[in-house]
Amino acid sequence: MNPLEFGDPVRLGPYRLLGVLGAGGMGKVYVGQDGEGRAAAVKVLHPHLSHDQNLAQRFVREARMAQAVSSPGVARVLDARTEGGRPWIASEFLTGPTLEQAVRAYGPLDEPAVRALAEALARTLHDIHAAGLVHRDLKPANIVLTSDGPRVIDFGIARPEHGLTLTTTGQVPVTPGFGAPEQVLGHRVGPPADVFSLGAVLVHAASGQRAYEGANIAAVQYEVVHGAPRLDRVPAALIPLIGPCLAKDPTARPTPQDLVRMAAPPRGAGRVWRHGPIAQDITTRELGLRTLTSTVPGTATQAPRSVSRRRLLTTAAAGGAVLAAGGAAAVWWSTRPRRTNALFDIPPAVKAPMGRLLDAKKGDFVIGQSPEPLWTLKDVLAEESPGPLPVGDVVVAGTSDGGITAYGVVDGKRRWTAPEARAVHRYASLSDRLVAGIGGDGTLLTFVASTGQPKWTAPAEASSILGVDDDAVYVATEDNRVRAVGRSDGRLRWTVRLDTDLRREAQPRGTVSHGHLAVTTKAGDVTVLDTGDGRTVWKVGQESDERVETLASGRTLFLSGHRFRAVDITTGKQQWIADLSRQDGTPMRWGPPALHGGHVYVAALGSPLRFDVRSGETVTWDWGLLPEGHPRTPLVLQGNGFWIFEVDGTRTEAGVAARHREDSGGTIWGFRGLRKPDRCWMVGDAHRVFVRDSTTLTALPVF
Repeated sequence: MNPLEFGDPVRLGPYRLLGVLGAGGMGKVYVGQDGEGRAAAVKVLHPHLSHDQNLAQRFVREARMAQAVSSPGVARVLDARTEGGRPWIASEFLTGPTLEQAVRAYGPLDEPAVRALAEALARTLHDIHAAGLVHRDLKPANIVLTSDGPRVIDFGIARPEHGLTLTTTGQVPVTPGFGAPEQVLGHRVGPPADVFSLGAVLVHAASGQRAYEGANIAAVQYEVVHGAPRLDRVPAALIPLIGPCLAKDPTARPTPQDLVRMAAPPRGAGRVWRHGPIAQDITTRELGLRTLTSTVPGTATQAPRSVSRRRLLTTAAAGGAVLAAGGAAAVWWSTRPRRTNALFDIPPAVKAPMGRLLDAKKGDFVIGQSPEPLWTLKDVLAEESPGPLPVGDVVVAGTSDGGITAYGVVDGKRRWTAPEARAVHRYASLSDRLVAGIGGDGTLLTFVASTGQPKWTAPAEASSILGVDDDAVYVATEDNRVRAVGRSDGRLRWTVRLDTDLRREAQPRGTVSHGHLAVTTKAGDVTVLDTGDGRTVWKVGQESDERVETLASGRTLFLSGHRFRAVDITTGKQQWIADLSRQDGTPMRWGPPALHGGHVYVAALGSPLRFDVRSGETVTWDWGLLPEGHPRTPLVLQGNGFWIFEVDGTRTEAGVAARHREDSGGTIWGFRGLRKPDRCWMVGDAHRVFVRDSTTLTALPVF
């Protein structure tokens, strides 16, 4: 990033220009700021090219193509001037590295993150194609990783679906190795070309290498048309997802809708944009942009102030906006405009420090013996408290006074308490930035996770939190209504009444995925609502005579009651069912499911089982650790281990057993002495396992 130079404009339309992001053969891209302080990336043609009718028409077409797409996965065009003077386009400013930069800096993404990336990009391609367009240049450098997920940029060569190639003989149509064979050959290009490019992008994300390589451009393009893609470093579990995208025949490639279903990212996979090194990179860039665009209150309408080279370079070093520009097209990215309401201006999440993995070979513990807890808090929890909830660098639980309290995950020290939020109404994490709870009068409350600072509230008349997604918090009321409260403004989106018992005594719970909310109650029924308007999409009555535990991965919803099965959350159509039963034919009880990678784990018939998420193929370990008297144990996967509850036949003694996740050998360690097996629960996060034993909270290390 560089300061403005002699000859650079200081203002274009409503935007005062702060600095130069980059330049290419066609033009420059500037950091701009409007009168309300919102940042934009402003792309403008070089003065000497403004008279070139072909280039000017291409510039106008780029603006129109981008404006035609309505999708959360595409950088929005905020404003444009395409007639008279110097044409320019202002786009929302996305902060974050490109996929190309992220892979180069931090290495290939893991399987869950690749699946999350594939699902997000497939949805965006569906939106682009629904607008009648083909992007034609999807590549890692044109995908920006933001805190809200991947965003597609640069519509410089996008065309209507019926459009032919833009290039003439001898020109390179797109980035070599990412364009489809039909693009290389100059044939008619349709939506399948973008799917091919997506496959090449996913190869790069999963392996760090290109799907097609060669000594020169011609050799690379020959491989695209005639050769086989390099998939040797792609994890085997991802081959069925990526391979079909790279078919030479466009008609043999899956559609974006097919890819959304095939990707099936595990629950929480999207957190890669909010946790870890990529998230830190994004946060640093956001801070750099705020430094650059900070203004003195009341001066927004004054003459533009000069920005020193020192300030620009300092901002760039702090991770300010980045730009890749070259040839005929420039690429830009940025963040959504900042909200003016401070109640919704949520600070970045504070990451939980990763716990150290213990190693028996280094003497960290003795196999077969109990480890020393990281910390223990005795008699601090309420008997009616829900299970502990890790949120960033704290773990939240209900306390003996009826409120909720957050404890530091590292040392167990109390960080903050909110007595006005009643634990019996449950609590939830909002993107690991806020903790949502419900007050005694039914008001929805939110608190900054790390500090407990109160933020926005909403009069929801709620009795229980059902679930959350990126758009809303979903709550139940005592008179059997479900409500959606918007996270961006705290306003009520919709309210619907259900013909099922949603009172607190019915213990309603919810699982949100793929635009649908699955509501379960103690009576064993399941109702699925559309999160857009609250209408009931499908319902199953009496799936079990107890609560049906639910878990979602993409469109797949797992139902765990007297049977264990996977259904499409959008339709209720069964995908597969576990073919296990008691010898005497009586109903069995399946425990709560857990996801890890491409598998779902669940306890039944005294043993933990593992199923392939997509096919339902089963792997059973002969551990014999789970007596039938305690079938509802959670299965926690952290580090290299697998944690479950052990309960003796009399249900008077319990403990936590730890095994290697992929090994059916003996117990690595057992943490004994849990006092109330029926009041126990545990969760894992950041290489720690948090165990609730009635009123005691303990943090255990992992190996």
